[in-house]
Amino acid sequence: MGSSKAIYFSEEQNYLAGLAKALGHPARIAILQYLIDHRTCMVGALSDIIPLSQSTVSHHLKELKSIGIIRGVIEGASVCYCIDDRNWKKLTLALQRLISDVNKTCCP
Repeated sequence: MGSSKAIYFSEEQNYLAGLAKALGHPARIAILQYLIDHRTCMVGALSDIIPLSQSTVSHHLKELKSIGIIRGVIEGASVCYCIDDRNWKKLTLALQRLISDVNKTCCP
């Protein structure tokens, strides 16, 4: 969505749209699941686990990092990625608000 159109929507709507885009690839979901299960990892380890090239995994990590779901810490020549707990809570609350609004619909 172009920035000129984003102004017509709330901050939370724009956040959820960006979140949906960031989560819109199965490789990104696999990365998140791995990070959640292992709490931290090095980039090299991810390309061994996810059947994609190192550059493709790096691209997916960049997308997840851009929305703030994960963060990376430089450790020597590698980057250690992990779930950003503060932003994960923000994501969870935003999704819970969206989901809870379904109960307010008028359809039986």
